[in-house]
Amino acid sequence: MDESNQIKVTRRDVLVIGTASVVGPLLPMGSAGAKESKSMNDTQQTSDESSSMYPVTFRVNRISRTLDIDTRTSLLDALREHLKLTGTKKGCDHGQCGACTVLVNGVRINACLSLAVMHGGDDVTTIEGLGTPETLHPMQAAFIKHDGYQCGYCTPGQICSAVAVLNEIKAGVPSHVTADLTEAPEATNLEIRERMSGNICRCGAYSNIAEAIKDVTGSHA
Repeated sequence: MDESNQIKVTRRDVLVIGTASVVGPLLPMGSAGAKESKSMNDTQQTSDESSSMYPVTFRVNRISRTLDIDTRTSLLDALREHLKLTGTKKGCDHGQCGACTVLVNGVRINACLSLAVMHGGDDVTTIEGLGTPETLHPMQAAFIKHDGYQCGYCTPGQICSAVAVLNEIKAGVPSHVTADLTEAPEATNLEIRERMSGNICRCGAYSNIAEAIKDVTGSHA
């Protein structure tokens, strides 16, 4: 073959071609087709976001509230981010620490594990709805009296859970420790600790928390 007809490819040519093949697809596309495709994707995304929104109406701290929120929003995020009730804390966000405990129709739940849209028509009570600085709930006053907190991060959940414990004891709801409260309605220290076991205090104020609850229930160790 005639050497004049041969194409000489140098190492530099290979590097240039290789770089172009890698960087090229990453550069902005200016064609009309690319712009149309981007527009369609944006429209689809907007449509998907709109379809995931849902109205929910519930009572929060005795006030009727209506929210138009994403169906994936947890009750915890609805309270904190949408209603600005930041007393309820986000701890583990996996239902393991109890920092987000609130009362729903008088029953304590982990707000991080429940979707807000599931609570249409429900009565939700957060730490802000239990009492005010001027008129404390008896459980709030007992926590102050017995120093049932240190850093305070878990305290809203602890107090909400403690109020639920008080209601459970009054209603005679059994626990793993006491199967029947009809003959002994006053909770022992062991039962209080069992009922509060879902609320973690990383500072270790458990003894003071139990004393506060016993003070309100009028029970003895």
